[in-house]
Amino acid sequence: MDWLAWIGDLIWDPWLLAGFLGLGLYLSLRTGFFQLFGAGLWLRTTVGSLFRRRRREQGRGLSQIQALSTALASTIGTGSIAGVATAIFFGGPGAVFWMWASAFLGMMTGCVEKLLSVRYRRRAPDGGWQGGPMEYMEHGLHSRGTALLFSFFCVLASLGGGDLVQSNSIAAALEAAFGWDRLAVGCVTALLTGAVIVGGVGRIGRICEKLVPAMGLLFLAGGGVALAAHSDRILPALGAIAEGAFTPKAALGGAGGYGMAAAMRYGVARGVFTNEAGLGSSAMAHGAARTEEPAEEGMWGIFEVFIATLTICTVTALVILTSGAYVEEEALRALETGTVSREMLGSSLSTAAFSATFGPWGGPFVAASLLLFAFSSLLGWSYYGERGLGYLTGSGRWTPVYRAVFLACVVAGSVGDVGSVWQVADICNGAMAAPNLLALLLLSHQALDELRRWSERQRRR
Repeated sequence: MDWLAWIGDLIWDPWLLAGFLGLGLYLSLRTGFFQLFGAGLWLRTTVGSLFRRRRREQGRGLSQIQALSTALASTIGTGSIAGVATAIFFGGPGAVFWMWASAFLGMMTGCVEKLLSVRYRRRAPDGGWQGGPMEYMEHGLHSRGTALLFSFFCVLASLGGGDLVQSNSIAAALEAAFGWDRLAVGCVTALLTGAVIVGGVGRIGRICEKLVPAMGLLFLAGGGVALAAHSDRILPALGAIAEGAFTPKAALGGAGGYGMAAAMRYGVARGVFTNEAGLGSSAMAHGAARTEEPAEEGMWGIFEVFIATLTICTVTALVILTSGAYVEEEALRALETGTVSREMLGSSLSTAAFSATFGPWGGPFVAASLLLFAFSSLLGWSYYGERGLGYLTGSGRWTPVYRAVFLACVVAGSVGDVGSVWQVADICNGAMAAPNLLALLLLSHQALDELRRWSERQRRR
């Protein structure tokens, strides 16, 4: 619907896009670009901890790895494959540069967001932990109204972008690759999703802990093979990214084309949607982690953005730009003449890119990756929706009803036309992000003081 697109553009362009970049730049400057110059510390705290013997964690809740995996489950979704392809088509190769820029700055936004989530968390009814923007809005900003508004749009976003879109992507991918019936795929997906989410955040965390690393390694391995096959095109692709970020590219007729504004718009939006730094959603997963140090969880927030956008999405982008499946002149011609088809963008473009290396196996590979990415997103967003509803109602008595609606939307999304759902998801995500960005800015002095004190203690060891 045109009015949905108008509302989405009104929210995001340029206000929220500037908000994400501006907050990330502010936090980066205040910390002396900690994500770069403190890389040794946050890498030791995250990746380095995986190679050290850790003391056995006691109590309920998620381990830090499970919290990270649950957060990555929702962030590494269809946008990591189809979304990156669409951004390149509409914004040109330069969109990738702005995706990197938003992710680089978003690393500090993610850090502060996760730190505050742990700092203001509270005990869950099952004895574990629960945190997130609603907690630091209420107890940090002392604004329960803002927290209720955030939670309301979180529930809507979980049913839209976190549910309908993901199940539709699963059904469409399996139908295209194997000819499977979409309704049957939707029913099976709903059953599998229900079997996981009925166990609550603990079961979601345990499943994601195994699923997310496996699906990430599978995709990176396939992407690595594709890039190795076209290694001679990597440097030209990087050059096209750098040039497209700042230099307008006119269409053949001269009436339109790629400009810096389009590259920035699609690149920043894709960076935001693939790592969710500043959106507030993944902070809820990290708020459930068993940790005593809020700043330590902030390090995992930095690492999350690094993996989701600077690694996964970069591989997707480079495979597309080196495969020959994306031809800039043809894309510009289609944009100029209004002849853009579904086969030119999204998962179709990604499939064509991987097929340049894997031949007939390119389609099944992308379909399998989309299946895993979208299914993991369903699990992560189901928890976020439950947290939002729980905060709105003040109890968990409506959780079974929410789960039934969520699973019904899985089936409906598999057979429905969700063209306008993306617009609804954009609006709900924007409505979540606006109060969260403001809360992060107002509470940033607390987070940065705690980060500084923790960093000094770590460096003295």
